[in-house]
Amino acid sequence: MIIWTDFELGNHRLSCPACGRKPNEKTLGVTLDHEGRGVAHCFRCNYVESYRPEHGALHRPGKPITRPVQATKHETLSEYWLELWSACKPLHGVALDYLKGRRCALPLEDGDLRCHPALKHPSGYVGPALVALITDIHTNEPISLHRTWVKTDGTKADVDPPRMLLAGHRKQGGVIRLWPDDSVGCRVAICEGIETGLSLAHAYEPVWACIDAGNLAQFPLLLGVTSLLIAADNDPAGIKAANECAARWANAGHEVFVTQQNQNDINDALLEAA
Repeated sequence: MIIWTDFELGNHRLSCPACGRKPNEKTLGVTLDHEGRGVAHCFRCNYVESYRPEHGALHRPGKPITRPVQATKHETLSEYWLELWSACKPLHGVALDYLKGRRCALPLEDGDLRCHPALKHPSGYVGPALVALITDIHTNEPISLHRTWVKTDGTKADVDPPRMLLAGHRKQGGVIRLWPDDSVGCRVAICEGIETGLSLAHAYEPVWACIDAGNLAQFPLLLGVTSLLIAADNDPAGIKAANECAARWANAGHEVFVTQQNQNDINDALLEAA
């Protein structure tokens, strides 16, 4: 049960009382309005709880508090999501307007970044989304998808969270190839997020997005690549990951550059300058 009196007006994230296994698994969204009324919804197990000051807390009928069965972990992209990826189209419409609104350079057409005009979010929202294919760094085999629900004005859709990886699929050892392998010669640039990579691409390409700091930190040495540029996010995790990756490449005798900016990432810096 949720102790509703512990929360102030607004939105909060916490571990689900039904399926939460660790305190940092904040899959439960909690909203409390100015009259003290609240609603909570878990995006993983669909646990729902509502609160009214005069009645207390209630669970939605038909939504028992049960611990879900652990889904099978897919090492490669499952058939269902392969079909969805095949249904995605080259960048156009709202997705294209979103990238232009973020002042991003555009990747090659029909590459590993596409769009879906009406993709369903776990909250029930349906809307346009950027869909990125995550492939194994070494084998290029599809292993997962990254989805970002977007709007035309360069902002993300009003859903929580607006970015999602697939459940039950690995991301470790994967990248989003914003430019294909045949564009990678002796050099490549890496970053965490898609928008960061497409901002860097105004000045430097090819670029691959590593999804998060953990993947960037572990980015391996690549045969034939002797120069690496790392677009680091300006936060503790991003700086630590960039330094760890840079040290490994430099110790192997390769040329390494790491970007710096006052803003959180290069896309933020580009938007501020614009």
